[in-house]
Parts: sequence; C-alpha cells; structure tokens
Amino acid sequence: MRKFTKQDYFKTFKNQSYVEQLQKVERKFETYHNEATGTTEITIYGIIGDSWWEDSVSASDIDNALKNISGDIVINLNSPGGDAFDGIAIYNRLKKHAGNVTINVDGWACSAASVIAMAADELVMGLGSMVMIHEASSLVWGTKTEMRKEADVLDELEEGIIDIYMTKANVSREEIRNMVDAETWFSAQKAIDIGFATSTAVVDSKDKEITQLRTQLATMQNEMNQLKSQSQKSEPGPTVKAVGTRFIF
Repeated sequence: MRKFTKQDYFKTFKNQSYVEQLQKVERKFETYHNEATGTTEITIYGIIGDSWWEDSVSASDIDNALKNISGDIVINLNSPGGDAFDGIAIYNRLKKHAGNVTINVDGWACSAASVIAMAADELVMGLGSMVMIHEASSLVWGTKTEMRKEADVLDELEEGIIDIYMTKANVSREEIRNMVDAETWFSAQKAIDIGFATSTAVVDSKDKEITQLRTQLATMQNEMNQLKSQSQKSEPGPTVKAVGTRFIF
C-alpha cells in the first residue's frame, strides 16, 4: 500500500478473484456544485495516492478541492485502494469538513479506499458494490534489522487503520483485526450488518408506492379522456368546456 507499482500492489491481494476488474478502474476526479440542493458532488475513481503518471487521486487533490467547497458534499467512490497514508489523510481531511459527508460506493471501496469510506456520515452501498479490508504491505530491501523495523511500522500502521474501522464497527476490535489479517470482502448487506455502511442504494418503498400511484392515476385520466371523447362523438350536443384535474405529489 506504499509507493508500489500497480502490478506490485495488486499482487498483495490474497483473493485474486477481482484483481482483473479492479485494474480496469480508471482515474476520474471531478467536482460539481448543485445550485438547487446546495451540495457539491465529488467523484473519486481509481487508485489512491501520488503517481508520476497522473493515474491516481491523492490526498493533495482532495485537500485542494475541499478548500473551495462549503456545505454538504456527496462523494461517488470506486477504488481498489492504494497508498495507506494518502487514504488516512483523505479520511481525516473529510472528517474536518464543515458539512455533512455522504459517500456512495459505486463499485469498490478496497484497502485504502475502505479507510476513506469510514469518513462518511452516511455510507450508501450501491447494489453489487463491495468493501475490502486487509493487511498493510510494503516493499523492503535491506538487512534483517531493517525488515524487522518495517514490520514494526506496519504493525503500528494497522493499529491506526483499525482505530478508524472501529469508529463504525459494531463488533470487537479483535474481530476486526482478524478480518484485516484474513483479507475480508463485504457485500453491501454485510457492510451494513457490521456497521460500516448505513444503507443500500435501493428505491424506498414509499417512493415505489408513489410511483405506482402516479401510474395508476395517469392510466385513469387516460381512460376518462377516451370515454369523454367517445361520448362527444356519439352524442352531438352543445359544446361543453372540460375542466381537467391535476394530481400533484
């Protein structure tokens, strides 16, 4: 999770089932202010961290964007993860933002991106989306002493990341640590069950009822208009001005 090539990074995943799909997530970083709602929408797609090839989204990108944003924000997130420290910095920068933060997981929130997801006041899982948490990793060249030091750094890094997960999790710290060590993938519902997410992006039942009612009313209005038209054709008489009925919801 620290300054790897893309190939090195994806080799750290224990479960290689989704690696091919994750590698195809292209960088997209955009901001859009909705004047009507007063909210700003931010899209974060692709690897997290700095890159010579400008194919990732960094903590600096987020910081620069948030300096010009006030009020509530909605983040659309789809990322395989990347640099752990950039993920942590983005998390903390979002937590300092003076406004409500809603994060929509459009596809993936893996590794460092799962840390970013924890900054949400409301985390909404898209249908079929997933969250993944796993061990921090690094590339080390050197003596056994240097390697032991790096392992100690990774231990401390993981403790900090687990601290972040525990701000949402409804299970014990030991359970989260075991999930991190094992590399654990959460479906939308499992992310809700463990406390990471607040809801899934499904149409509310009330919205469905309103939509159905509108359809029924439109059908009834159509039938009434057809009957009225047939009646006027079959029984000529004085012209009558019809007054239409409007249904507003």
